[in-house]
Amino acid sequence: MTQWGSCSLGERGYSPIEILRHFYGDSIYINTAEQISGIPASWPGYDLTIGASGPKVQQVQEQLDAIATVYSAIPHINPDGIYGPATAAAVREFQSIFGLPVTGVIDFATWYKISHIYVGITRIAELN
Repeated sequence: MTQWGSCSLGERGYSPIEILRHFYGDSIYINTAEQISGIPASWPGYDLTIGASGPKVQQVQEQLDAIATVYSAIPHINPDGIYGPATAAAVREFQSIFGLPVTGVIDFATWYKISHIYVGITRIAELN
């Protein structure tokens, strides 16, 4: 956007919204949403293992349980938000099927593989 002068406006201290208003008028605003439905959440930044609990555990349990409807070797689990032996067993089977190290621990690679497969089987990535 340097050809339109936005770079120089930024260099003069204009904020992004001020730059947009400079070009498109004062009535422009930025709308935000707290949460977008159907979009898997990002990896929590730490491994999930036996003893972990909370909404991230419940989310991944729900995704694994949905995946288990298509990949029947993965045992169904109760999404209760508590990472117990049943969740670890489902994770180990998932890891085995998808070529990940079979640890029963949800690390970065396992989290995103679960997310990837979940999106594929639930088709939330398709446009309607």
